[in-house]
Amino acid sequence: MYEELSDDERELAALVRDFADEVVAPRSYEADRTHTLPLDVVARMGELGLFGLPFPEEVGGQGGDYFALCLAIEALGRVDQSIAITLEAGVSLGAMPVFRFGTEEQKRELLPDLLAGRALAAFGLTEPEAGSDAGATRTTARREVSSSGADEWVINGSKQFITNSGTEITRFVTVTAVTGESGGRKEISTIMVPHGTPGFTVEPAYDKVGWNASDTHPLTFQNARVPAGNLLGEEGRGFANFLHILDEGRIAIAALATGAAEGCLEAAIDYAKKRTVFGEVLSSRQHIQFTIARMQARVHNARLAWHHAARLRDAGMPFKVEAAIAKLTSSDAAMDNSRDATQIFGGNGFMNEYPVARHYRDSKILEIGEGTNEVQLLVISRALGLHG
Repeated sequence: MYEELSDDERELAALVRDFADEVVAPRSYEADRTHTLPLDVVARMGELGLFGLPFPEEVGGQGGDYFALCLAIEALGRVDQSIAITLEAGVSLGAMPVFRFGTEEQKRELLPDLLAGRALAAFGLTEPEAGSDAGATRTTARREVSSSGADEWVINGSKQFITNSGTEITRFVTVTAVTGESGGRKEISTIMVPHGTPGFTVEPAYDKVGWNASDTHPLTFQNARVPAGNLLGEEGRGFANFLHILDEGRIAIAALATGAAEGCLEAAIDYAKKRTVFGEVLSSRQHIQFTIARMQARVHNARLAWHHAARLRDAGMPFKVEAAIAKLTSSDAAMDNSRDATQIFGGNGFMNEYPVARHYRDSKILEIGEGTNEVQLLVISRALGLHG
């Protein structure tokens, strides 16, 4: 794992891996069972500086890069995908849009708490009729002067499957909304809507198949009014901006999926060495050996894929296709490894007290979130010139 890492990167990976084993893992079963995000664990992650990893020190960050963030996400995903996605979404979808597109005033006001883990922010993109087809956004925001003379955005619409949107420390949600039309096409902008805004409702949390400890809600907006200054980035540039954010997020999801695949591999090795069947240790059977060997190969390939995409991103080079390849490869690896690990565990693998059962439920969303795997195939095939 550590061969091609710098000394600082190896130290970070080991630090977060130890934190995951000692602090996160002991809480994972109960958090999953009760569908509760342990905010004290989130606070500890903030104290470690994980939320500030890819941001410069002058804005309150750790002065690292996106690769460092992904190392931390992989280490967390190995033991608890819900905690890993909380960090991934808090950075990639919460703080990163503010850092990348916000005004200096917005950065000064919002980034210190976001990068310290004292606050979370969410990104409201997906809608009931706009999932993979994000351009079909129906949420609208119109500019209007209120009766008191304030320049405001009036937002109407709904969002679904929004991570980190309803916790006690969630500060705001950045939503994509149609703010106009040009040349017959929608102009989409991104606008920050603080929690507590009248007309903004965080609906009850979903009852999900997996990622049960991750905070996920549908959101509704009924004439929700926010100051015109809550626009994030240029008006009408929201679509282009969130596409870039999604490309980066796919690398982080790939790292998370790699961690999940490795967690399943480690569990399968440990179980196969201890479990006795018909008087033989399970690991002595060639079929089991070959199954675990394939699991190792998947982890290896997934890690190489996200490492490459992250290095390209940090070097300022094009990485869109490589991010899609990483996300496709690693999410398949997580799903395949969780299935194989569950099979090796047999009946025990069907019991939620075993981490492989949680990984089996959790890993499916990795093939869907941040762009379905079909979308990744579309990105790759278009880059090969297979579309007109």
